[in-house]
Amino acid sequence: MINDLVPIVLALVAAGTFAGILAGLLGVGGGIIIVPVLFFIFQHMGVSPDSAMVIATATSLATIVPTSLSSIRSHHQRGNVDFNLFWRWAPAVTLGVLLGSWMITTISGIWFTLLFGILAVYSSLSMLFKRKQSVIREGLPSAGIQRIIATFVGFLASMVGIGGGTISIPVLTACNYSAQRAVGTAAAIGLSVALPGAITLLFLGNTPPDAPQGTYGLVNFLAIACIVPLTVFFAPQGAKLASRLNSDMLKRIFAILLFITGLRMLSQLFL
Repeated sequence: MINDLVPIVLALVAAGTFAGILAGLLGVGGGIIIVPVLFFIFQHMGVSPDSAMVIATATSLATIVPTSLSSIRSHHQRGNVDFNLFWRWAPAVTLGVLLGSWMITTISGIWFTLLFGILAVYSSLSMLFKRKQSVIREGLPSAGIQRIIATFVGFLASMVGIGGGTISIPVLTACNYSAQRAVGTAAAIGLSVALPGAITLLFLGNTPPDAPQGTYGLVNFLAIACIVPLTVFFAPQGAKLASRLNSDMLKRIFAILLFITGLRMLSQLFL
């Protein structure tokens, strides 16, 4: 049994390290790495793909909470978090999260695997081939449009277990936010996604009969114990790199890995 657990723990440790660096560097919350890693690890432990996806999604949201706090602190020290925007968006983001979390508890995990696979492939292709995003407008749109955007961010992010940076960063940079300020603010938005989502899925989610040991509600605490200390430690390191490193090469490497991962997840549905 110990021999079976060693590669699983090592995979979780590697995921936590990479996710923490990525959270600080790119503001994506780390969930875009953690979800597919957990999805495949849980299946290796004998969990069905359907159950593996919903548990991976909920567990990912739980790991993003401390990671976001660590990342927010680091970005705030550099003046890269727009807290006024965060407080304007937080109620609408929370509403979207509650809707998305409710869907997780009522709809087959196959649909979330499909959604995550599509999002992963789209995000990777966008990173690889999209030119530097131009500014569409000099400021954010009206308050009503912002609420719609924030609700959509919370809804989609909670359903696939990510912090929402994949969506919110392009929106902010298109509205004339600097890349560093968009990343730092996305970390704060990620907290408003992860905290209500994790709490909802922990207390209202029904644990699947084939869930791995250490799962309560839809959250697996073995994975959290392995991942969270590393994401909290490495998120500030990623934030430091974000302030002084040209991350284009890292983004390309990550995009290729994300593309392969997305295709692998989709292949489980169609092949």
